[in-house]
Amino acid sequence: MSEPARPILDLPENDRAPAAVVTPAVRSRATLLKRLADVVCLPGSRVNAFERSMTADLLIELLREAAIEERERIARRIANVSEIPTGLARLLMRDELPVARGLLENSSTVGDGDLIDCARSATVEHRRMIAARRGLNEVVADELVSHGEPGVIEVLLRNELAKLSHEAIEAIVAGTRDNPRHIPLLLRRGELRPSHAYVMFWWSDEEARRVILQRFAVSREVLQEAVSDVFSMAADENWQDPLTRKALQFIERRQRNRAALAKSPFESLDEAVQVASESMTREVAEEISYLSGLKPMTGAKIFTDPGGEPLAILCKATGLPRKNVRLLWRALRRPETDAAGNLVPALERVLTLFDTIAVDRAQTVLRYWNWSLSSALTPALIRAIRDGDEDAVDEFSQPQRAAMLALSGDFRRR
Repeated sequence: MSEPARPILDLPENDRAPAAVVTPAVRSRATLLKRLADVVCLPGSRVNAFERSMTADLLIELLREAAIEERERIARRIANVSEIPTGLARLLMRDELPVARGLLENSSTVGDGDLIDCARSATVEHRRMIAARRGLNEVVADELVSHGEPGVIEVLLRNELAKLSHEAIEAIVAGTRDNPRHIPLLLRRGELRPSHAYVMFWWSDEEARRVILQRFAVSREVLQEAVSDVFSMAADENWQDPLTRKALQFIERRQRNRAALAKSPFESLDEAVQVASESMTREVAEEISYLSGLKPMTGAKIFTDPGGEPLAILCKATGLPRKNVRLLWRALRRPETDAAGNLVPALERVLTLFDTIAVDRAQTVLRYWNWSLSSALTPALIRAIRDGDEDAVDEFSQPQRAAMLALSGDFRRR
């Protein structure tokens, strides 16, 4: 007795190749395939679940050696059946793309379990088809995102009817450092949250940054009104609850840190900025961060950001006058004017941002940065941020110095 033929799709994904098939020499096989498919497609009133399953098992065996044209015809035939037997559906969904397309793109009766199974074991093109399905739910989308394939994620982001989970959005955001073309697509998604957007800001281009600031730089007025009496309660308790203190620090109107000023060698934040414009050191940068109510890590990201927009946010949020934007720009040794004496476009853009953003909204942005760069991140987002600080000097990586990683490397090269 000859050994049974190996199933077409039992090979690992990378080894999978079109199998040799035997084209039927007689009409009987084509007719048999059609009749079996007819039985599978019968309504529940004509065939019970066991009969349908038995028929599907027989059909599966025939399809393993059928020509691709026959497999494609059967797939189209059963795509709209309300109860497709699982084994038959999974076989056809993992088949070559012309066969799988009818089920992956058009069938509304394929279950999430079958889609996830196909996404795990089929090819990137199969996953691309699944990503384009109407009404794709979060569970299937999570599986697609987990493969980290830029082409599949792009199709998924363009699919306005797909639902993305919080975890999927975070994974895609983390991947945008290496796949910046996903950023504009992400910015159109309703699932994107401020914490995601303000992390992504650091590696976004000029246009994407403008959109992020327009869309997510919101006022905290509603929060301030809602918890106005909580500030006095927390003060009476000597701010002993760290969670309450952290939340109220995000909400409060005052940005500058009075306690830091009492310990600072400078009499004001303005003086620290003036000194920085003449001689920017790591210590001065740290003091500006503390006086601005920021963790040094946030200050480091602001001062080393190549675009410069964070300088405008910092100055506006802390009540510094417009001239201080240029002082910080000068402190970082960036060109202010071109050969004709005109402002360079980058500085002009940063000054325009300072002029147009409201103080309260700038504070929201600054506090989201301070919050997200310290404790509100998943490991994937933390890695994505740190990937931008590869030139940091290891000797400054202790917890109390970690904030100045980017700056320490920059100043040592000057």
